[in-house]
Amino acid sequence: MNAIENNAEKPICFAGSQLGLQRHICAFFNTSEEKYRVLLPFIKEGLERGERAFHIVDPAQRETHLRQLATAGIDAASVEEKGQLELRDWNDFYFADGRFDEARTIAQWGAALEGAVQRGYQRTRVIAHMAWERDDAGQLLRYESNFNRTPRTRDPVICIYDLSKHSAAFILDIMRTHPMIIIGGILQENPFYVPPDQFLQELRARRAPSEVSTTAAN
Repeated sequence: MNAIENNAEKPICFAGSQLGLQRHICAFFNTSEEKYRVLLPFIKEGLERGERAFHIVDPAQRETHLRQLATAGIDAASVEEKGQLELRDWNDFYFADGRFDEARTIAQWGAALEGAVQRGYQRTRVIAHMAWERDDAGQLLRYESNFNRTPRTRDPVICIYDLSKHSAAFILDIMRTHPMIIIGGILQENPFYVPPDQFLQELRARRAPSEVSTTAAN
């Protein structure tokens, strides 16, 4: 058995638990310190196992992110140079032409994750900071829900949300689009998760009364 196959069988310990087959995870944090306390061991373990790391960050926080990696003993420059770590600006990834396109974004995920396998990486560990949403919260909710249509059983995808930046209603909706959740620093199966068809039907039904009201007013 080679090293890659051996690593594939090792359990992934993360946020006080062991990761199962459901790997689309929302992670809610109150502070940067709390966030990196949970994430850094997970990131470092993957790199030490020879897995790939794919991180999407706010460009204004890139240097902070790199400094945090360094505190865990991660030589970001070295792993970036050899292609094991890819650090992406969320504007380039999500808004390549100034607008968000869900189909294009999901296709980019396919290219990034499958491309890593073709290059010899057994797994990619994704950290995606999600404070980039702009005016349409519904657009982000639809994207997060539809992301579940592709089975996520190989590559852990951690969607990071700052609790201080969102309403309670929005946070609850985001919870409902992820099979797994980290809250209070602990990973657990998400009892609020709703499959895409059901969630999107509810979202459309919610929007319908406001659309009718707008039409009537005109």
